Amino acid sequence: DSAETSPSVVFENIKTCSPDCLQMLLENISGLTVDADFTVELIPEINVAVATFIKSIDTKEFVKKCSQDKRVREFKMAARLLELTQTIKAENLPDNISTDYLTVYFESARSGGGPVSDVQLFPNENSAIITFCDHKGNT
Repeated sequence: DSAETSPSVVFENIKTCSPDCLQMLLENISGLTVDADFTVELIPEINVAVATFIKSIDTKEFVKKCSQDKRVREFKMAARLLELTQTIKAENLPDNISTDYLTVYFESARSGGGPVSDVQLFPNENSAIITFCDHKGNT
């Protein structure tokens, strides 16, 4: 069991639940408010949403509550903790972006970043893979 738990929860199989409905459902289960206490990012290509808690909560307990929730079960959704990672992919980057710029940007505390150990640019895809020194700098 890791000493640190992810502040993000993945919801799988969200297609039967509208974005507004999902936000209200998560507010009902958590007792928190979307935008003020947590954010929800939809990833429709893979039928997933990620709720990231700004307010510190026990996300393991939240996942447990979700799995027991009648509405979550009716929507046939599944909730799990988002694994902590040291690598992210940045997409839709400008053509002239440099690895130095990306390094400085993702190391910025204002962007929720942290020390970057590597940046791999993929100009053909207008994307980059950013690797952090630890998993704290990739929110």
